[in-house]
Amino acid sequence: MTDKQVVFNGDVRLPAMGQGTWFMGENASQRSREVSALRAGIDAGLTLIDTAEMYADGGAEEVVGEAINGLRDRVFLVSKVYPWNAGGQKAIAACEASLRRLGTDYLDLYLLHWRGNYSLAETVEVMETLIQQGKIRRWGVSNLDYADMQELWNVDGGKACATNQVLYHLASRGIEFDLLPWCQQQAMPIMAYCPLAQAGRLRDGLLENRTVREIAHAHQVSSAQVLLAWVISHAGVMAIPKAASVEHVKDNAAARELTLSVEELAMLDKAFPAPGRKTRLDMV
Repeated sequence: MTDKQVVFNGDVRLPAMGQGTWFMGENASQRSREVSALRAGIDAGLTLIDTAEMYADGGAEEVVGEAINGLRDRVFLVSKVYPWNAGGQKAIAACEASLRRLGTDYLDLYLLHWRGNYSLAETVEVMETLIQQGKIRRWGVSNLDYADMQELWNVDGGKACATNQVLYHLASRGIEFDLLPWCQQQAMPIMAYCPLAQAGRLRDGLLENRTVREIAHAHQVSSAQVLLAWVISHAGVMAIPKAASVEHVKDNAAARELTLSVEELAMLDKAFPAPGRKTRLDMV
C-alpha cells in the first residue's frame, strides 16, 4: 500500500483518502447498504468519515452512528455545523445534537460548513469552548477562500484552524492559484470534497475524457481511480469521496496505491489546465 498521508495539527496522521457521506441517510431502503459501505471503508483503511448536520437533516449522521457502533476508536470523525448555528449556545446545541445522532461523546474535528452571519471571532470562540467541554478535539472550516482564511488568521485563536474543506477535482482547480499554496505553507491539510465531481455530474465528460481514460487503461484501473490519485498527489490534500456500496469503497481505497508519473500528471495538466488568475471559489 502506498503510504499517502496527511497530518492534522501536527499530531494526527491519517490516510489521504477518507469517506464522504453527502446524500446518505435520504432513503431508508438504502440504509443497510450505506452502513455496510462505511464499515468496509473503515476495514480498508479509510478511517476518516466526514458528515454534517445538513446532510439529510441529520440522517447521514445517524447512518454514520450505526456504521461506527463498536468501531469508534478506529475512526476519525468529522461533522459540520450550519452557518446559522455557528456561534454561542446555538453552536453548543447543534454539536450536542450531532453527537447524539452519531452515538458518540466527541468529534475529532468540527467544521464551520460555510460562512454566515456569525463573525469568525464568534465561531472561533465557541469552537474553543467546545474543545474545553470535551465535545470536540479540534476545529476547522469549509468553503472559505483565500481572503476568508487571511481574515481568520487575524482573529484571536484563528491559527488553531485544523483544515479547510473545499470542492476540488481535476476540472475545478481554482484553489491552486492562492488558497492551496497558502494552506500548504501553513501545513494545514485541504479536504477535497466532490473529488470525482459527483461522479462527473459537476463536469460533463470528466470520467470519459480521453486523457483520463488513456491513463486508466495504462494502469488497468478506472477513470475514477485516476481522478482520486490525481487529487491526493498534491501535498497535504485529502480526498473524501462518497461511496454507497462496498464495491465502490474498495475501488476508492485502491486508488491510494496508484501513483501517477510526472508525464501522466503533465498530460492531465494539459487536458484540464489550472486557471492562471484568481477565480471565485467553486462550491456546491
